[in-house]
Amino acid sequence: MKKDNKKKKIITLVISILIIIILIIAISYAYFSTRLNGSDQIVKVGELELVLNETSEGITLDNAIGLSDEDGMNLTPSTFELRNNGDKPVDYTIYLDDNTIGDADTRIDDMYLKYNLNKNGKNSGATLLTIIGANSNRVLDSGTIAGGETNTYSLNLWITDEVDGNYGGQVFSGVLRVEVSQERAKEAGTVLLDNIPEENQYDDGVATFITGEDPNNYIWYSGKLWRAVSVNNEAKTVKLVTQWNISAINYSSGSTDFAGSYMEEWLNDTTVDGFLGNLRNYENFIVTDARWDATQDNRELGSITRPDESTSVTSAVGLLNMYEYQSSYYGTTYSNGYLNNGLYWWTLTPYSTSYVRDVSSDGYTDIYNPSDAIGVRPSINLKSNVKIVDGDGTEENPYRLEGDNDNSLSGTLLNTRYSGEYIRFGNNENNLYRIVSHETPGLTKITSVEPLKSSGEFIISAFGSNTTFSSSNTIGTFLNGEYLTSYLGNDYSDMIEESTTWYLGTVSNGTSYKLAKYTDTSMSSATMSTTSAKVGLLRMGELMAGQFERYAVKGGSTSTGLTTIYWTLTPYSTSGVRRVYSDGAADYGTHSLANGVRPSINLKSNVIITSGDGTKEDPFEIALQ
Repeated sequence: MKKDNKKKKIITLVISILIIIILIIAISYAYFSTRLNGSDQIVKVGELELVLNETSEGITLDNAIGLSDEDGMNLTPSTFELRNNGDKPVDYTIYLDDNTIGDADTRIDDMYLKYNLNKNGKNSGATLLTIIGANSNRVLDSGTIAGGETNTYSLNLWITDEVDGNYGGQVFSGVLRVEVSQERAKEAGTVLLDNIPEENQYDDGVATFITGEDPNNYIWYSGKLWRAVSVNNEAKTVKLVTQWNISAINYSSGSTDFAGSYMEEWLNDTTVDGFLGNLRNYENFIVTDARWDATQDNRELGSITRPDESTSVTSAVGLLNMYEYQSSYYGTTYSNGYLNNGLYWWTLTPYSTSYVRDVSSDGYTDIYNPSDAIGVRPSINLKSNVKIVDGDGTEENPYRLEGDNDNSLSGTLLNTRYSGEYIRFGNNENNLYRIVSHETPGLTKITSVEPLKSSGEFIISAFGSNTTFSSSNTIGTFLNGEYLTSYLGNDYSDMIEESTTWYLGTVSNGTSYKLAKYTDTSMSSATMSTTSAKVGLLRMGELMAGQFERYAVKGGSTSTGLTTIYWTLTPYSTSGVRRVYSDGAADYGTHSLANGVRPSINLKSNVIITSGDGTKEDPFEIALQ
């Protein structure tokens, strides 16, 4: 990814905080000591001051296995202030970085630690340290501090009792770092409309839509490439939609209502199995009580007017409706508009009580039975205060958001990163992978960016003699044999967890994505249909189980040859297996058919990043720690 740092100068202030964790088995207590390098420290940069005050000599706890959130929140905190003594606003970001520890010490993993940051009397709440990123990109706070303003902070840090582990005698040592931008970053909506030509803007009185064939409205956030669709004229929020189909699922059991549908559940599922739960610090970036207009409309493109919100849903994540899709085409045609990604994908708009409207691979509209499965392009609304700090909005150099623009990731554990980020893994033409999730704590599930190729052609394989995946069926034998030796080699194979549990629940038409992993939609217990293997496949409805290239050329319906049908490991029935189709839909095929192979694996907990920023242009390079 290109970087343009000419306009931005970063000033770094470093103040040490040392937190030592000692577990003495015989006495059975944990001792925390927070120490600053001196008391009442003040560091100045121009008119900005960072002031830290030592508030306690140490904190003694009576629980060797960690603290509850309530007890952790009640610890005596360390306090500090950020003061702007000037008369102009200044943009800042406060980081918590790893500090040097002794040669004989072992650093405690972030997964065992929680924190609470109180800013001006408002608590962040008990939060796992991993949520705010990994060293050196743990963002405690960011924003703009007005001239003459002071922000007052207090920080608690403790071992959580929610994660079991052997952390006796281990150490956390950290430093606070404040980065100050001399040229203020601007809100995303302002940057977009300032840099999009007026002929590529359409203002309907409520929102200003970005239009045209390929405007510079690409945004990279949380491991995914998005397109900015519109800026709300009053609230200044920015509506985004993913560039590609992130997955494919059944819309519902048959109802065309978005409210209560499988689609609404998947988009707003905060577990590892859904979309929202895998977005980075989503509370800081997106409007969590956004209104989504899902009013029924069966008119043709060109005659659709802004819906009246007679049917609306309040959710953090939704889909585009047909009016929003139509409003993006001004100055061109639907088939050439930038929202046509050459795939089939759901919209939010019901056509009737029997069908939901979708966009087809040629860019025109279609209708689909909600019991069936096609592609999902999640949509979110960026908060009005989210700022752009880098990039030019092109596909090769998309806009980067403040708080999601990580640098210097060398040495960071891969298991702290985000779904969708790219990894260099494997050999030759099959050497690009993406993070799926962290389904198994500490591990990182990844999948190949596209199905495997040989000399530029997609390789195909039968699924097996039946619909049950295993390491010994046809496709499983290939994945756990030839794939490991010929496509990866020992250096990469050694990074893979030896045995992963793969869930084999059945998902037929009109049933929930949750059944691929759980016994029922309450998600109270995992399915008993499982198998163990080193290498497997993605489930239907899993993140990254979509298409990430065009099936149809822009402006037409001719196939590009860039996509192919590939297997998932989810049965449709006793005679069929789910597969993701070339155009982004998900259907099923008999186990004897030959389809593409897209391996999925879990990488070990001690895999670290050695370089890269996780984008397609600069994927992570990785190694064993």
